[in-house]
Amino acid sequence: MALAIARSGAGEADPKRARYTGGAELVPALQEQLIHVQHVNRKSGLFGPTMLLTGHEGEVFSGEFSPDGRTLATGSFDKGVFLWQVYGECENYGVMRGHGNAVLETHWKHDGTQLYTCSADKSVCVWDPDSGKRLKKLNGHTAIVNSMQTSRRGVPYLVSGGDDGTTKLWDLRVRRCVHTFEHQYQILAVSFDDASERIFSGSLDNTVLIYDMRMRDADPEVLEGHTDSITGLDVSKDGNFLATNGMDNTVRIWDVRPFAGGRNRCLRVLRGATHNFEKNLLRVRWSEKDAMLAAGSADQNVNIWDMRQLQLAYKLPGHTGSVNEICFHPKEPIIASMASDRLVFMGELGD
Repeated sequence: MALAIARSGAGEADPKRARYTGGAELVPALQEQLIHVQHVNRKSGLFGPTMLLTGHEGEVFSGEFSPDGRTLATGSFDKGVFLWQVYGECENYGVMRGHGNAVLETHWKHDGTQLYTCSADKSVCVWDPDSGKRLKKLNGHTAIVNSMQTSRRGVPYLVSGGDDGTTKLWDLRVRRCVHTFEHQYQILAVSFDDASERIFSGSLDNTVLIYDMRMRDADPEVLEGHTDSITGLDVSKDGNFLATNGMDNTVRIWDVRPFAGGRNRCLRVLRGATHNFEKNLLRVRWSEKDAMLAAGSADQNVNIWDMRQLQLAYKLPGHTGSVNEICFHPKEPIIASMASDRLVFMGELGD
């Protein structure tokens, strides 16, 4: 995949142009003849090998595919949450507004029925992606909310971390904060473990704090190794490993199994992704089966590691600004990259 070659823009539809609705319904015979050309060496159902999504009016900080893989949600400095169709011409079919400042992280509920975002307006919002309406605004932080994540299953918890140094646990059944973990430095990235029994909080002080949900007043376990602030973290799909992206220009892999022996949980240090003076919150993401890992990078490239070979597999150009987040499609070899050039690329990965 070469991100530099953009097949299609997806902004406002041209009212004078008849919408392309996917050939198959219109001209079945023609579609059958074209299919061999259209799909030669193709790896996914994307309309083109690389799709360019335009429309955001500010840096794009976050994005995630819906669990069914049909929708991409992106959040931006322009305060909007955009909904894009993954297939066809990648139409921007919805814009959800309600935040008063930049949208810094975006996540879907595990069943795809709700969308969650956090913002520099000190709040977390719950959205209905079908109606485009905001269902709830979770207030409680006293400064920028840098990160949020939801539980993968079971009790519908949400965790958020902010510049006020707090990591807040929210119970979405009662829609309120049920516990606040305090720290003396800003929290830049948060996540639950696989079973939602622990919370990981990446901090400005170069550490990852591990809070135990069952002993909420106990001192956290601390992961040390990064030599600069931690801007992104993600737990592997199997729940065994934590990936962290740090401003020391390293991505680290940690063994977070509850009874892992030894004091040093850091297993690997990956290099390739960089940070710069902008100090953006560059995230890190595992692929669906943990075969790959992608990290945001200030070098304007999409950096993806093969986690079986433990080497950099892709360094894809195309963006002209910092790549803030890369996310993987849940069912196909498709990635989306969100960047400070206000653009979103969707593309398929080769062999």
